[in-house]
Amino acid sequence: MSVIPASTLTEATAAIEDVSSRIEDVFARVGHELGRGHLIFKELNQGLATLSEEVSGAEIEGAATALQEIAARLSELAEALPAESALLERIGKSTAEASSLLKPLFKHIGMITIIARSARIEAASLDGDREGFLAFTQEAYDLGKAVQGSIEGCARDQQRLSDAVVTASGRQKEFESRYARQLVSESAELGAAYSGLRDQRSRSSHLADLAGASTRKIAEAVGGAIISLQAGDSARQRLEHVCRGLGLASESSPSLVPEPVASEDGARAICQLQAALLRDAQREFGGDIGQIVRALTAILHDAGSVVGRGRTLFGAEEGGSSSFLTRIKQTLAHASTLIATCESAGREVDEALAIVEDTLAKFRQAIAGLGEATVDITLIGMNAGLKASHLGSRGSAFVVIANELKATADQVSGGAGRLRPVLDGIERSAHELKQLRVQGDPTQLAKLEPQILQALREVEAGNERLGKLMSRLVDEGAEFEGLMNSAQGLMTSLGEASATLPAVAARLDTASAGPQRPRPQAQDQAMLDDLFARYTMERERDVHREFLQTLGLASIATAGRVQAVEAADDGIELF
Repeated sequence: MSVIPASTLTEATAAIEDVSSRIEDVFARVGHELGRGHLIFKELNQGLATLSEEVSGAEIEGAATALQEIAARLSELAEALPAESALLERIGKSTAEASSLLKPLFKHIGMITIIARSARIEAASLDGDREGFLAFTQEAYDLGKAVQGSIEGCARDQQRLSDAVVTASGRQKEFESRYARQLVSESAELGAAYSGLRDQRSRSSHLADLAGASTRKIAEAVGGAIISLQAGDSARQRLEHVCRGLGLASESSPSLVPEPVASEDGARAICQLQAALLRDAQREFGGDIGQIVRALTAILHDAGSVVGRGRTLFGAEEGGSSSFLTRIKQTLAHASTLIATCESAGREVDEALAIVEDTLAKFRQAIAGLGEATVDITLIGMNAGLKASHLGSRGSAFVVIANELKATADQVSGGAGRLRPVLDGIERSAHELKQLRVQGDPTQLAKLEPQILQALREVEAGNERLGKLMSRLVDEGAEFEGLMNSAQGLMTSLGEASATLPAVAARLDTASAGPQRPRPQAQDQAMLDDLFARYTMERERDVHREFLQTLGLASIATAGRVQAVEAADDGIELF
């Protein structure tokens, strides 16, 4: 009769078989999940490569070029606004100065017509060559009236010019106060978007390489974890061997061919040997499980890193789905709206410039005519005065009138001379303003609209593709994470189950303890040798040998059986 309680052996065998059956199930499931994860990461690697190609594509390059050009134009427009306002203000002041210079000219030209009329009256009283004097005065009067009409036209044009400049200047200042900062801000945003896009493109290849390296690392880790799963088969075999040994330590069941029965010391020895083997198997298996769990933890970390790099490349915020291309699209749309606003606001300035050019041309023509007329009037006055001086006292009054006509003509000529530099100043300011308008012309900016629309289409198309790729990366990453978490949970649960085996070994040690160490008989040693011959792992043999040494045994049969097993080895790998 066995000294080991049957219930102890039965419970121990049941606990070991439970762990053994769970090993087979868990390792099969984990192996399947790791295999599926391996395939997923191959797809992730391909997706990241495609994502990198999209970010580095020609379409995104076109959008980047448009961003740069539009940003530069908006910046030029913003920089031109203060100069345009200053020039409009200068034109306004010069226009006001021209107006003040026109008023004396009206007075002097009016005086010429009055003097010419007085001279006509005086000429009528002369006896000698009255018709000649009348012709002189009539010519002077006609010239005066012609110049007066021309200057009155200039006055009307000057008022129109003044009104247009005041209106344009007011609109310009209003626009500058409302949109100058927005132009600068929008230009800065477009510039930042361009820099970000260029940086994104330059980093895309590097990020894809890093992600590819992480993916390869994960693939290697997954492959390593799959290889590590072979430890499950080794542990299961060792547990089966322990269960067989425990069966030898129990009483033999009735049989037509009864098996050898161990002595009491033999049963104790076999039970203690199985406890030692069980502890060693659990220690090695626990280490294998820990290694697999650590590998899975590292894989999960790297998987999160891969998806994170995809998000970085995509430009999405954490947890968001909006990419950097979406933000660029919004910036381009704002720029388009602002350009339309600039174009509308600039029409007032363009209209004022057109009036300035038209008015200056009329002024120039009027001043030229005024110069010719004053020369003619001066000559007429001088000739009339000389001719009247020959009449003696009778022509003295006419001489005085002729001198007054010449003096007034000189004043008109002087006024025209003072007006000329003012008009030159208006012309220079208008020319500078026109140059600025050409450089930052909103209509020129509006011509970028097709380029903006094309860039938007390219951004939208690219964004759609990038969005699908990113969704795929996130979904596959989530699936892989779920698989790895499941595998990690299964392995952790199995580790917890296997951690109960040392307690089973301790109960076996307690049940087989005695006042003296076991002394197996000859038939017991044969049974021990039979157990040794069934081992498939070298570690089992080492534990067996060490245990026999504690009993002071060194069976010759053991060495012989080892050689026989090695000769008949059917290719089973020893661990």
